[in-house]
Amino acid sequence: MLILNANEVRQAMPMDQTIAVMKDAFAALSDGRAVVPLRTRLLIEPHQAVSLFMPAYVQEHSGQSLAVKIVSIFPENASLSLPIIHAAVLVLDSGTGRILALLEGGTLTAIRTGAGCGAATDLLARPNSRVAAIFGAGVQARTQLEAICTVRPIETVWIYSPSAPQVKGFISEMAGKDPIPKRLLVASSPQDAVTDADIISTATTSSTPVFDDVDLKPGVHINAVGSYTPDMQEIPSETIQRALVTVDSKDSVLAESGDLIQPIQEGLITADHIHAEIGEIVLNRKPSRQDDDQITYFKSVGVAVQDTLAGHLALENALKLSLGRHVDL
Repeated sequence: MLILNANEVRQAMPMDQTIAVMKDAFAALSDGRAVVPLRTRLLIEPHQAVSLFMPAYVQEHSGQSLAVKIVSIFPENASLSLPIIHAAVLVLDSGTGRILALLEGGTLTAIRTGAGCGAATDLLARPNSRVAAIFGAGVQARTQLEAICTVRPIETVWIYSPSAPQVKGFISEMAGKDPIPKRLLVASSPQDAVTDADIISTATTSSTPVFDDVDLKPGVHINAVGSYTPDMQEIPSETIQRALVTVDSKDSVLAESGDLIQPIQEGLITADHIHAEIGEIVLNRKPSRQDDDQITYFKSVGVAVQDTLAGHLALENALKLSLGRHVDL
């Protein structure tokens, strides 16, 4: 079994390759070539904690992939100076069930989430997009930025977060880091962030919309990766109502994301307002944007098929690069 730590996972998952693999993952999901059971929630009541188990089996045109991700969320860890979230991905041989690799899951999740939105951006954003806006300044915001800049020649990026020190650290770390431009600017308000933005990515834990619909530029593309519970909402309902809405998984989004659940409850849209799963666009079964003024929106809640193909990509590259350490079971 090969074991990869966070830094090794990062080296084994170049963003451009991961974006290509995410397109394959979304296509397999929409094409019925993936078996993705509902994730299992194991409550650990004495610690007010939960462990989540997310397996997936994927039949690709080039082969088969099998993996399971385990994520544990222990809020009390903060008092112990430990991370609240721990994650790991176990990659298995799809032909024999043999354990092939154990990968640090937090880094893998961040990269594959960014890459998933990179895939959507590549399919939906206007080719001449030059200005981006990022809401949030955490780990997810970093991979969102890298993914956007991988698929579009971004020249200017506005960063907005209520935490000024986080934004300062974000810009110091990310500015000029290939393929990211040096021109990363602090937005003093959400309006400043989105007014000129061709592409927006939101990676927050907000329960209310992070910008106003009236401030959006015609033709903007929006990626939303927060709003992973019905009570959370990053994008205004009015924006959802007038946007071309795409998602990673219709079933998952309608069960989990307030970005779609709340406009439905308000009577502004129905579930049929979802134009397509992004995999359907990859497969050319549904069209992409229709004109340069159309607002496009991609909602990602994350699906296990992404972890499975990302895990196999990381394993393949790690073997080529001689990363990690082997352990006999």
